[in-house]
Amino acid sequence: MITGRCGERRADGVADDGERITLLRFVERFALVLREAGMAPMPARVLAYALADDADAYTAGDLARGLGVSPAAISGAVRYLVQVGFFAREREPGTRSDLYVLDDRDLWSRFMSAELHSLRRFGETVAEGVAALGADRPGGRRLAETCDFMTFLHAELSDAVRRWPAERDRLAAGRSPVAPAG
Repeated sequence: MITGRCGERRADGVADDGERITLLRFVERFALVLREAGMAPMPARVLAYALADDADAYTAGDLARGLGVSPAAISGAVRYLVQVGFFAREREPGTRSDLYVLDDRDLWSRFMSAELHSLRRFGETVAEGVAALGADRPGGRRLAETCDFMTFLHAELSDAVRRWPAERDRLAAGRSPVAPAG
């Protein structure tokens, strides 16, 4: 991967076009998956880029150069990503540009926790439909099964989010190089 801030050259002064193309191909594939899951196109591209690129912080210009788009295209995307908690907005003293930092501390468990709230509301609304329409008719039975599934899914995902820190630590320990016995 390209190291340093987005758009900067590697320490040896040469940006590897092959690495950049590989990065951008991945970004477009992952952004497409995020779009299929409901995220708007530009936030999906910006998030995919920030996750895969080696930099920890970006200006809007950095992101625009990295993705090959206009800075104006970045504005709404970073606003959304800050709002949902993927990015934190900071400012370096003496600069005029905001700095967007990928807040990757428990990124996906924070995201899923927010989704759990939506899932709970979905289930509550469907339960109200079952109560209002009754489970003794075809529509009511479908709503009751939907409610049961949402309740089950909420419980399972809540448990997974709760267990994630220990699992993350276990997986990270397995990736850590082992020091030689000495």
